[in-house]
Amino acid sequence: MKVLVTGGGGFLGQAICRQLVAKGHQVRTLNRHRYPALDALGVEQAVGDVATLDVVLEAAAGREAIVHTAAKAGAWGPLAEYYDANVRGTDHVLAACEMHGIDRLVHTSSPSIVHDGHDLDGVDERTPYGRHFSAPYPQTKVIAERRVLAANSPKLATVALRPHLIWGPGDPHLLPRLVERAQKGRLRHIGSVSKKIDTVYVENAAEAHVLALEKLGPGAPIAGKAYFITQGEPIAVDAMVNALLKAAGLPPETRRLPLDLARPLGAIMESLWRLVGAKHEPPLTRFLVEQLSTAHWFDISAARRDLGYAPRVSTSEGLVRLSQHLARERLEQRRAAPGG
Repeated sequence: MKVLVTGGGGFLGQAICRQLVAKGHQVRTLNRHRYPALDALGVEQAVGDVATLDVVLEAAAGREAIVHTAAKAGAWGPLAEYYDANVRGTDHVLAACEMHGIDRLVHTSSPSIVHDGHDLDGVDERTPYGRHFSAPYPQTKVIAERRVLAANSPKLATVALRPHLIWGPGDPHLLPRLVERAQKGRLRHIGSVSKKIDTVYVENAAEAHVLALEKLGPGAPIAGKAYFITQGEPIAVDAMVNALLKAAGLPPETRRLPLDLARPLGAIMESLWRLVGAKHEPPLTRFLVEQLSTAHWFDISAARRDLGYAPRVSTSEGLVRLSQHLARERLEQRRAAPGG
């Protein structure tokens, strides 16, 4: 197929592109910048922002399918920026499908859209959308997913995938934030009890998108549905955090912050940061407290059954790969340093 991958230069996007190219698909990406790694794959790159309709329409011309991964992620920033990227951007992708007669759309959503601050223990896709969100990311992603699934029709088949806490070699989001907080002494486990979460290794998340794309089409059984995508290996938050720190060559975190203190502290920090107009994220936010103090792991039976999804890379194998990758990076940095 001739496929457009929005956000193809991102962490997940590049992994999807690698797998699509390996399977013989013709890939074009829409990114805000050019990426040498995509050039090396032979991927055609369109440079622009999904928040601009004309840019999306031009990038989608001549495509048969779209994998829409572009989004503004994070737990901090103006709502308008999240809305432009996550809602308007998705509207533009849907418009491009309609105007160009594209009949397949795989949308990258997020499990955070069903999280409203309470434990989610092994829940499945019947779980309703959250109604109260502590950050603009899930608030805007739920709007986007609703619109994508509502657009499913005899002319356009849509499916939404919800990969959870993507990690692995090249991760520019989750791991760097953990490492920075640990190195600055700002990392703490939240609450007296470590709840279970599930995550997903980047290559597994990418494969789920490729599987969905190849099974999708008007009237397909998966059309109009959403699927949780994880490792299928729930693990305590503390254990996963410390496993990632170990892979980065750092000692485990043992300090804890009581939940009764963390919640108001996160709210106070958010208020102070807004008051002074700070652009960078506060050390603690309400969203971060929720994510670190509640259970959020999911039943992926539907993805296994309908997509044929089976996480090829286990969590333990993924951690080995990540550790080796980071060790090579540290060695290269030492060699590149003066006197190295």
